[in-house]
Amino acid sequence: MEKIQKSHVQVGGLKLHVAQIGTGPKGLWTLHHPPEPEKANFNDPVDDIVALLDSLAIDKAFLLGKNFGAIPAFMVAIIHPERVLGIITLGMPFRLPGPLGLQFNLLPKGFYVLRWAEPGRAEADFGRFDAKTIIRNIYILFSGIELPIAGDDEEIMDLVDSSTPLPPWFTEEDLDVYATLYQNSGFRTALQVSYRCWQWDYGVTNPKVMAPSLLIMGEKDYFMKFPEMEDYMRKGIVKQFMPNLDTTFMKEGSHFVQEQFPEQVNELIITFLNKKI
Repeated sequence: MEKIQKSHVQVGGLKLHVAQIGTGPKGLWTLHHPPEPEKANFNDPVDDIVALLDSLAIDKAFLLGKNFGAIPAFMVAIIHPERVLGIITLGMPFRLPGPLGLQFNLLPKGFYVLRWAEPGRAEADFGRFDAKTIIRNIYILFSGIELPIAGDDEEIMDLVDSSTPLPPWFTEEDLDVYATLYQNSGFRTALQVSYRCWQWDYGVTNPKVMAPSLLIMGEKDYFMKFPEMEDYMRKGIVKQFMPNLDTTFMKEGSHFVQEQFPEQVNELIITFLNKKI
């Protein structure tokens, strides 16, 4: 296997960390903390993706996104379709931010999305713990099959028993790496872009992705229990917006299916790419 080369690229005043194999960029890029996270929104990663492709002289690319990271991929495919060869998403079927994308009024009271969309609430909740404990709690909570819903006298972090072990596929070493990243960046950008700008109007008038697409879902992903979500995927309603979509359900997969079953997920992705390249 060719050696992975890592570099940094300046895009839009931010430093992007790029992993590259051979002569073509592959896999991951990570975004260093923006200077004003409270002003961040989904347009920012869209602009960053396009600027990154430009800086690397790449005309078109396959985009892969996990959970809320799928949203910028969908938006690039709609706003800049000429730059997209295909879309691969994990744990997130087609959804766009905006008042009609995820209707907050349909979500149960105390649901984590509503709690974390409320300015200051997650900060107060998280402020009781260090970054390592927060990440531990998130992995334990979100690897389950039930929707994370807090009672009137609870916060989301209170839903996790401190004696509960990590999922068997997530090691203490993994936890240390993630905790270090969030110790450096904090959680403000993640809360802002994922939850607090979701209801903004992004001006998308034709919400349709025509590029070849692959959705990988774990059947034990709590996201399957979002209101009307399972029918949306299983009955093919999602194909109204992504007509060239293939969907694979992994029977034992959780919300973190790519970490739980990396070899199987990699094989699904490689097979899809080989068919489309």
